[in-house]
Amino acid sequence: MANQTSIPWPKLFKGVLIKRYKRFLADIKLDNGEIITAHCANSGRMTECNEPGSIVYLSYHNNPKRKLKYTWELIKMPTSLVGVNTNIPNLLVFNTIKDGNIPELTGYTEFMREKSVGKNSRIDIFLEKKRRKPCYVEVKNCTLVRGKTASFPDAVTARGLKHLKELQELKKTNNRCVMFYLVQRMDAEIFTPEYPIDPAYGNELKKAKQNGVEIIVYDVNIDLKNISINKKIPYKL
Repeated sequence: MANQTSIPWPKLFKGVLIKRYKRFLADIKLDNGEIITAHCANSGRMTECNEPGSIVYLSYHNNPKRKLKYTWELIKMPTSLVGVNTNIPNLLVFNTIKDGNIPELTGYTEFMREKSVGKNSRIDIFLEKKRRKPCYVEVKNCTLVRGKTASFPDAVTARGLKHLKELQELKKTNNRCVMFYLVQRMDAEIFTPEYPIDPAYGNELKKAKQNGVEIIVYDVNIDLKNISINKKIPYKL
């Protein structure tokens, strides 16, 4: 992608993962020998991305309201750095669309995050332009890669299933609807639903595609300075 939209990392602190537990907590030994507990902004299982002894990178936030000052941002895997913070994909995809750097999603003039739909639910991104169909984009973070195949989800996701059903309902009322999977690493060549972990999600994604929901998959360029969306990845359902 010629014109990249990037998110710079804050200053990163290197450490070694001791263990991740209770989903949102991780004990990490910093390079200076200090052992800290960091916030893990990822509700998934993080299959194969939470092995004790792995090198990880953290951001530090000196906010008096925060109990945990460190946030786990990256883990070093054998074939790629991997972004584990699930807050990054939504912002990165949104900014990249606004900058006109996602070819499939250009031509809109109004951009909104967290668009309310249905009962007590939201879709990540809403795009609009006069005389065009409104467009709803749901973004999912993908970190699970086996071989060269990226898969989602890495844990059973009732919330993800609900989003697929909501997109299909929105499609019925003359909207454009998109499932956008961001592979937050650089070593995948194809994407597929993770049927063994969540067959209901995989089957619903197939159904959504048949009902007109578009599927877009991209990977990233990622290093210790910033992260940006890179290239489109093919998918197989």
